[in-house]
Amino acid sequence: MANAVLVVDMLVGFLEPGHNLYCGEEARGIIPNIKRLIETEQAKGSKVFFIADNHDPDDLEFKVFPPHCIKGTEESEVIRELSNYEGVYIPKKRYSAFFGTDLEQRLAKLNPEKVIVCGVCTDICVMHTTSDARNRDYVVEVPTNCVASFDEEAHRNALRHMDKILGAKLLVDANRASGSS
Repeated sequence: MANAVLVVDMLVGFLEPGHNLYCGEEARGIIPNIKRLIETEQAKGSKVFFIADNHDPDDLEFKVFPPHCIKGTEESEVIRELSNYEGVYIPKKRYSAFFGTDLEQRLAKLNPEKVIVCGVCTDICVMHTTSDARNRDYVVEVPTNCVASFDEEAHRNALRHMDKILGAKLLVDANRASGSS
C-alpha cells in the first residue's frame, strides 16, 4: 500500500526572501530534506500532494496575517527546488489542507498506509493538516527535519502538540522514528 506525502506550503511566498510571510533561512534549510523524503517515498510508490495557499485578494485571513500567496501570483507557486517532482497540486484557502479541497476524496481513493506531513509552518498549516488527518483516522508521520516555522518556540510547541495530543508519530529524520523532538 502506498503512502501519501503532503508537502505543505513549500511556496515562493513562504520560502523566498522579500515576501510578506518569508519563513527565513532556517525554513530554507529543510528543502534538501524534503527533496530526499519525496525521492525516497516516490521510489516506494507513494503519492505526493503539493498543498498550496491560494488566497483570494480579499481573504479574511489577511486580518490575521499580511496578504500572501494570492491566487494567480508567483507567491502561490511551488518553489523551484521542488517544482519538478511529480505530484498533485491542491490549492487551499485555510490552514488545513482538508478544508474546502478534494484532499479527503483523493486520500480515500488512494487508501494510504500512512500520511506523511512536511513543510511550513509547523505551528499553523502543518499542525492543522495533521489534526484533520488524525481526525480522519489516518496514521500520520511528521519528519521533524522536514518542517519549520518563522517562530521557533511555536514550532517546538506544535511538534509537542502533534506528538502528545494528536498522536502523530514524529520522526527525527525521514528514516528514523522517535517519540518526540
